[in-house]
Amino acid sequence: MSKTNMDIFETLESEVRSYCRDFPTVFAKAKGHKLFDENGREYIDFFSGAGALNYGHNDSKMKEKLIEYIMDDGITHSLDKATTAKAEFIEKFNEVILKPRDLNYKMMFPGPTGTNAVESALKLARKVTGRTDIISFTRGFHGMTIGSLSVTGNASKRKGAGVPLNHTVTMPYDQFVDETDSIKYLEQYLEDDGSGVDLPAAMIVETVQGEGGINAARFDWLKKVEEICKKHDILLIVDDIQAGIGRTGTFFSFEKAGIKPDIVCLSKSLSGYGVPFAIALFRPELDVWNPGEHNGTFRGNNHAFVTATAALDYWKDSSFEESIQEKSKITLDYLNKIVEENPELNGKVKGRGLMVGIECENGEIAGRVTSEAFNRGLVMETAGMDGEVFKLFPAVNIDEDALRKGLEIIEESVKAAVKEPVTN
Repeated sequence: MSKTNMDIFETLESEVRSYCRDFPTVFAKAKGHKLFDENGREYIDFFSGAGALNYGHNDSKMKEKLIEYIMDDGITHSLDKATTAKAEFIEKFNEVILKPRDLNYKMMFPGPTGTNAVESALKLARKVTGRTDIISFTRGFHGMTIGSLSVTGNASKRKGAGVPLNHTVTMPYDQFVDETDSIKYLEQYLEDDGSGVDLPAAMIVETVQGEGGINAARFDWLKKVEEICKKHDILLIVDDIQAGIGRTGTFFSFEKAGIKPDIVCLSKSLSGYGVPFAIALFRPELDVWNPGEHNGTFRGNNHAFVTATAALDYWKDSSFEESIQEKSKITLDYLNKIVEENPELNGKVKGRGLMVGIECENGEIAGRVTSEAFNRGLVMETAGMDGEVFKLFPAVNIDEDALRKGLEIIEESVKAAVKEPVTN
C-alpha cells in the first residue's frame, strides 16, 4: 500500500482539524486497544475515540454481526420506519439494561450524534414544562450545535456559535470553588425572589465532566441536585454521552449515586463499534411529542442498531462490570503513584472508573506529557479549560497487561516532561 503524503491534509483539509495535529501520523488499521499507522508502528490507544470506542476497535463479535447483516442485504437507512434491527435493539436494551436497573424509560432516536440527543432533551423539557430556561453547570460540555452550546461552559466553543446563546443560567458544579457550598448557592437562586433566576424547565449535568477537565461530582452532590429538581418540579437531564456505557465502571455513570434522571442522553459508545448512534431516554409520562415534531434523516441507522445489540452481550451478567472496576483500581493506584513519585509535576488525580486523568499546573506540561507518550507509542489527549489535564480513556475491555504497559509509558512520559523548563 502506498504511503499517504501528509501535505494532502495541509492543502485540502480545513484548518478546523485538531486531533491530527496532536497525533501527526496517518493511521491505517486498528484492533482492540491497538492502532497502527501506515509505517506499521503500533500504538496503545488510551483515547478511544474520545469515548466512542469503549469496547476498543473492530470488536470481533460486533463485526461478525454487522458483516452478516450487510451480506444479507439488511436495511441500512430507514428514517424511523420499523425495522427488525431496531426492534431487536429496543427489546434487548430494555431487557439487559433498563429492567435490571429498575429504569422505566421510553426510547427516542433523535439523530446519530450526542448533540442531537441533547437538543432533543432540551426541546422536550421546554415542551413538557412550558418554561424556557435551562440550568447548566460550570465547565460542562454538551455539544457543538446552538442549543447544546448554550448549556456549554467553554468560552472558546461558545464564541464559535457566532450568535448570542440565551435562555440558560450557569451554576457552579460540585467543588468548582473550594469551600463553597454550591448546593446552597443553587437553592438560594431558585428560592430567592430577588435572584433574577426564573424557574427553569430543566437542569442538565454530567456526573463526570470530560472536556471540562475530568471533574467528578460527588454522589451526595448529585443526589441533592436531584432532590432540588423534584422539590421545584424541574426536570433532571443527565448527559451520559461520554461518561456512560461503562466508562465510569457501571453502564450508566449515575447508578452509584442512586438517582433516576428524568431524561438521559446517550451516544458515543452506544453503538459499540464507533458507528454514529444516539438516543434520549425519558420517563413515559414525558412522551408528549407529536409525530415528527423532532426528527432527523439519519435517526434510523440500522448498522448501529446491529452492533449496539451485539455490544449488550457484555452486560448480560455482572462479570464485565466487575472487570472494569478492577482495572479502574489498578489505574487509580498507578496514577496516584505517579503523582507521589513526581512531586515536580504538582499533579492531582481526577475522575472515576476508567475516565481519569492527572491535572497539571498548566496546559503546557500536560501537552508535553501527551506528546512524550505519543512518541513512545501511546495515544491520549488533554482536557480542561487550558488543556491542563492529560486524560486516560483506555478501552474498558483492555487486558490487564496492555493496561499496565500503557500506564508505564505514561510514567516514563511524565518523567521526561517535567525535566523540561516551563516557558512563559
